[in-house]
Amino acid sequence: MTAPKLDAIDLKILDAIQRDGRITKLKLAEMVGLSPTPCWMRLARLEKAGIISGYHGKVAVRLLAPVTTVLMEVTLANHRQADFDRFERVVRDTPEIVACWSVGGGVDYLLKVMARDIDAYQRLVDALLEREIGIDRYFTYIVTKTVKEEAVLPVAELVGDRP
Repeated sequence: MTAPKLDAIDLKILDAIQRDGRITKLKLAEMVGLSPTPCWMRLARLEKAGIISGYHGKVAVRLLAPVTTVLMEVTLANHRQADFDRFERVVRDTPEIVACWSVGGGVDYLLKVMARDIDAYQRLVDALLEREIGIDRYFTYIVTKTVKEEAVLPVAELVGDRP
């Protein structure tokens, strides 16, 4: 599927709804300089094209409980498609693993794990190792301070001047 051509107004709509998914039709239209009906039609087109894939609330989890964020590098013992599939299936089914990227370079995956504390993280790792999902080695990096973590994507900068 070819992505629809986006203009400056589409990019403003994407930026606005990333910052406030509950924005009213009228406020969104005012922000992007359109009347409500054409603005809402553009929004519907972006949703239908799959460019807007959902609306989410951001939870301030640290107000609910202490949380430890861990970045984890994982290298698998074998590199057959079945090995990758098995590992990725377990990752998708593990709630504490909140992000996982398959990466090129010296490791196979980079994971973002959120746990109550270091002990809970280590119990999770032990459970993953016991499941024999192909982990050969892993490295743990404890996040000591979040410097920047944006939920808003820089869509205009990423799209740039596309042909």
